Amino acid sequence: MAGFDYFDEIPAAVTICDGKGTILYMNKKSSATFARDGGSSLIGKSLIDCHPEPARRKMLALLESHEANSYTIEKNGIHKMIHQTPWFEDGVFKGLIEFSFEIPSNMPHFTRG
Repeated sequence: MAGFDYFDEIPAAVTICDGKGTILYMNKKSSATFARDGGSSLIGKSLIDCHPEPARRKMLALLESHEANSYTIEKNGIHKMIHQTPWFEDGVFKGLIEFSFEIPSNMPHFTRG
């Protein structure tokens, strides 16, 4: 997606969806992170369909409320910070951007299976 190319090579997974939850952009790290789910072939598909409950409900709520959401996870022994934030153009809500990056294990986090 033009305009988001500067995210291509940062060491964080960046996934961008529109206001209805359709994936518009995945940087290289995001495509690699979700390779088992289809990687960059997920672009154009519903972000909502990629999430089980209760995450699906949370994504729908974020799309409705235009609010940010942050939390930490642990998966396969790797701790990550997840930050989902709305993005706007000229004050109009356009969708969500999710940033996912590794963090040190001594930060507060939720353990997930």
